[in-house]
Amino acid sequence: MEELQSAVNAHFDQMADLVEKLSAEFRSGMKPAYENFMGFFHAIDWKEPWLIGLLSFHAILLVVVFTSRKNINFQMFLFLLALGGVYLAERLNHFLASNWKSFAGQNYFDANGLFLSVLWSGPLLVIAIIILVNTLFSLCHLIVKWKRAELKHRARTARSKED
Repeated sequence: MEELQSAVNAHFDQMADLVEKLSAEFRSGMKPAYENFMGFFHAIDWKEPWLIGLLSFHAILLVVVFTSRKNINFQMFLFLLALGGVYLAERLNHFLASNWKSFAGQNYFDANGLFLSVLWSGPLLVIAIIILVNTLFSLCHLIVKWKRAELKHRARTARSKED
């Protein structure tokens, strides 16, 4: 029995070493990504009025999405609006890159559109996903309601045939 216990303990020690090595490698692999993100975050002047307006727009849109969660037609309009904003992001990036001096302190709009993808398209896609999940839940609820009504109808039909 002692041999079995020592074998199990050796196995647990080996697994603990493996997990420790894996987590250390994962942390070291994530360090450059974290440093790039922090560099991106610190390179932005978050006190610029247009950035505050952009973040406020996304916050207001998110509140509107949550408050209108029962109105599926309006949600579909917001869904298409959000996806339309993502679709037009490249054109918007080119327009803003050529006119950045009129509203921004520095040129955030590179040719690849990273800034606009992170601060414009990213939140719009998150909002679109929230709308999509809400729509799926609403459809599931509707299917359950429909099936209950169908079963009640079948039960009523069966009762009327017995009489």
